[in-house]
Amino acid sequence: MRVTGWLRRNHVEAACAVFVAGNLLVMLIWPSYIRLPYFLTWLSLTIVYGFRVWARTTTVIVVLALSLSTLAIVLADGFEGDELWGRVVTIPLLAAIFLAMSWHARRHATAQAEAEAVAAASATLLRRQQQFTYDASHELRTPVTIARGHIELFCLEHGDAPELDVALDELGRIERIVERLLLLAKAEESGFLVRRDVEIESFLADVFMRWSDLAERAWRLEVDLTGVAPIDPEALRTALDALLENAVKYTEPRAAIELRAHAVGGEIVIEVVDDGPGISEEAAGTIFDRFARADDARTREQGGVGLGLAIVAAIARAHGGRCTVERRDGKTVFALTLPVGPSVEAVPAGELVPAGLTAAS
Repeated sequence: MRVTGWLRRNHVEAACAVFVAGNLLVMLIWPSYIRLPYFLTWLSLTIVYGFRVWARTTTVIVVLALSLSTLAIVLADGFEGDELWGRVVTIPLLAAIFLAMSWHARRHATAQAEAEAVAAASATLLRRQQQFTYDASHELRTPVTIARGHIELFCLEHGDAPELDVALDELGRIERIVERLLLLAKAEESGFLVRRDVEIESFLADVFMRWSDLAERAWRLEVDLTGVAPIDPEALRTALDALLENAVKYTEPRAAIELRAHAVGGEIVIEVVDDGPGISEEAAGTIFDRFARADDARTREQGGVGLGLAIVAAIARAHGGRCTVERRDGKTVFALTLPVGPSVEAVPAGELVPAGLTAAS
C-alpha cells in the first residue's frame, strides 16, 4: 500500500526514473549510440524539474547518481583518445548546467510562494477590513438614530435652539458617512448591483433637473446618445450624486457645471465638468482611493472625509467600467465610463440645455 501511495503521489518522478533507466541500459548495450540516450536523459530530467521542483538534497543526489552511472558506462566502454575524454568532460558540464538551472528554478519557486503568501495575506486583510467596516457601520446606526430621536423630541417640547440645530446637522453628516461606509463594504460583493434596463437619456435628465434645483450654479446638460442601458439605476444615481456634489462643493455660486454623456464603442461616457480649482497631478492618482483627499485643508473646511469618489470608483468597477479625472481646457472633468453594449447609440450633438428647462438632448 505504501508503494502504491508513493507511486500515486510521485507518478511523474516514477515515469522519469523508468525512462532514465531505459536510456542507461541502451547506453550500456549499444555504446556507439551513447550520445542520444545520454542527452535524452538530461532532457527528461529538465522537463520533469519544470513541473516538480525537488528539494536541494534530492537534486544533488539525482545529479551525482546519474553522472557517476554515465561515467561508469563510458569508462567501461573502453574508448581511447579524444572521443573518450570528450565524453568524460561532457558529463560534469551537463551536470553543472542542470544544477544552475535547478538553482534558478528554486529561486523562482521560492519567490512565487512568497508572492502568493503576500497576496493571500492581503486578501485576508481586505476581507477583514470590509467586514469591520460593515459591522462598525451597522453598530453606529443605532446610537446615531437614538441621539437624533431624543434631540428632535427635545426640540418639539422646548422649541428649536441653534446648538441643537448644529447637533442635528452633525448627526446627519454622521449618518451620511455611515451610509457611504456600508455602500463601500457591499461594493465588492457579487450581488451588489441590481441591473435593469434603463432609458439612459431620461435617467440623466432626471438627475440633472434634481441637482439644478438644489444648488445655485450655471447648470448645463448635453446628452448625445439614446437607448436603453442594463445598469443599476440606484447605484449609478449614487455615483452621479457624488460627482455632482463634489462639483458643487468646489465651485462658487453661478459657476458653470455641466453634465455630459455620449456613446462610443459599446460604452457610455458620462462626464461632470466644472470650473473648480482642479486636482494636482499627484492627487489624481489616488483620489479614488478610500479616504483619499486632494487637499486636506480644503476638505476639512468643506466637511469631506474622502468617501464620495471612492464610492464612484467602486460603482464603476461593479459595472465593469472605470472613473477618471483630468484637466481639460481649464476645466475639471470627471468621466464615468460604463460598458453597455449596442443597446445605446450615439446621436448628433444637441444644444446645451439651460438648467430648469426640459429639451430633447
